[in-house]
Amino acid sequence: MQKGLRIYVAVAAALFTIALLSSYSGLRSGSKGGDNDSLPQVIKSVNLNRKFDFAGEAVPTESFDVRERLEKELLINSYLHANTLINIKRTARYFPLIEKVLAENDLPNDLKYFPVIESNLSNATSSAGAKGLWQFMKSSADYYGLEVNEEVDERYHIEKATRAGIKYLKDLKKRFGSWALVAAAYNMGPTRLASDIKLQRAESYYELNLPDETLRYFFRLIAVKDIFENPQQYGFYLDNDNYPPLDNYKIVEVKTPILSLGDFAKEHHTTYRMLKIYNPWLIDSKLSNRAGKLYEIKIPK
Repeated sequence: MQKGLRIYVAVAAALFTIALLSSYSGLRSGSKGGDNDSLPQVIKSVNLNRKFDFAGEAVPTESFDVRERLEKELLINSYLHANTLINIKRTARYFPLIEKVLAENDLPNDLKYFPVIESNLSNATSSAGAKGLWQFMKSSADYYGLEVNEEVDERYHIEKATRAGIKYLKDLKKRFGSWALVAAAYNMGPTRLASDIKLQRAESYYELNLPDETLRYFFRLIAVKDIFENPQQYGFYLDNDNYPPLDNYKIVEVKTPILSLGDFAKEHHTTYRMLKIYNPWLIDSKLSNRAGKLYEIKIPK
């Protein structure tokens, strides 16, 4: 019995020593709490051995340069988790309108991805002063008939800016011929792109050496399209919880000044906050409307 006790004690001591050493090893491998502090991740590469296209144009992935640039954007947007997931959720709010206007203009449905990479489907403002879903500078907004002043900025008007943005894409297509070059022109400006094409004797977007942002731009479009069309292949799972379209409203026509949008909101049984969400183009707290112009203001029901 004493012999058995000695064996039991020896085994227990050995197990204790192993546990102690394992704990110490875990503390050394982790920052403070060992394995419990590890960050479990599954980081995978992207399958490029398939065909890619955008707006009906094939992407020449047989070129190592094209493959590497495409892979970079697919990986960046795949692992930019929160941003990409929020953008996917926003598509239910904005894509129906964009798709409708594209169809009216007989343009490819893929062009709906421009405002995704331009503004993350939001009324953003860039450091250069471009604004809205389609990121118009004021000069371009003026050219395409968008009103921009101290009280009204129709670059934030989703419907009007979308029609202007799609008209701009259509004009660029007439000038440059391919959607890849259209993307480059939209990003860097058509005049500079035309100059670079002439200077470099290039015949396609893929032959051009352009500023880094423009080199990436078209590939970002392709990447976003592939991820949004196949979200689960990239690890994005949504349970029908996309952001709904803001389509439950009535229109109030206004031809006279509104001295206080706060009072106007109360009169129509809504809040200043909701008035701004449904009408982000009203950028001041009033609407002077000295010219007596007809404005259509959305009132949420």
